[in-house]
Amino acid sequence: MNKKFQVTAIFFLAVILLNYPLYAQDSLVIPLWKGGAPGFESRKNIPEQAKDWWVKNINDPTLTVFLPPASIATGAGVIVCPGGGHRTLVFNAEGIEAAKFLNKIGIAAFVLKYRLFREENSPYNVENAKQDIFRAIRLVKKLGNQFKIDTSNIGVVGFSAGGELAGWLGYHFNEGHYASHDSIDKLSARVAFQVLVYPGPLVVPNSVSADAPPTFLIAANEDTCCSPPVVTLMEMHRKAHVPVELHLYANGNHAFNMGNRSQYVSLKTWSQRLADWLSDSGISPKK
Repeated sequence: MNKKFQVTAIFFLAVILLNYPLYAQDSLVIPLWKGGAPGFESRKNIPEQAKDWWVKNINDPTLTVFLPPASIATGAGVIVCPGGGHRTLVFNAEGIEAAKFLNKIGIAAFVLKYRLFREENSPYNVENAKQDIFRAIRLVKKLGNQFKIDTSNIGVVGFSAGGELAGWLGYHFNEGHYASHDSIDKLSARVAFQVLVYPGPLVVPNSVSADAPPTFLIAANEDTCCSPPVVTLMEMHRKAHVPVELHLYANGNHAFNMGNRSQYVSLKTWSQRLADWLSDSGISPKK
């Protein structure tokens, strides 16, 4: 039997056993909660809105799964949190493109669609967004073995507002942020590593603890919003003796995404710096 077919078949079986509905699009899509977000179940079937580069009106948070070829898979996994100011999600450039890059270096990626608390007339608040990212890491750990992922080597990547989500998880993993109280919620929310790409100012904690995850930070110096947070975080990591790597580029502003559309050579290739860090850190060693 074809190995790719075997992995897909195993996943379908796992989903059925867990009583999770599955929606087939270009990739596998897994809802965070089988009946909709707790407290907002009645909004589950309200359709999303999507156009060009953005997605919004997210009422049924999901993870879209992108798996690397089995021949290069390292066993590492990542939850990808696109940005968009908590008003939209930059789902293609900061979700799908990031996932496909991670797949090329052997990492499984799970792109998160989370609830947007700054969207016009949004019924959600910041706690709902935190519930989504905390649920996401626990769900990926629950299903990790089905994707042949080392559940002790799952990290998070976040862009801009998504970087705030990633940091809320990375720096506050001991907090609950439960929306439900099932077996999945009993799993640890600690990530093995985090990548914060021009994260918003809400990412900065009061302090960085010694058990915070190794962190990769990147921003452009001209980004008046989101270069100060990475500089602050670097100093906090150094004080806590937690591994950190910072790339602060001279040129470019906010939202250079994966660098594919940047005019600057350095930003076009920033993803290779991330690949180097993941390899050097032993998170995703090159094969």
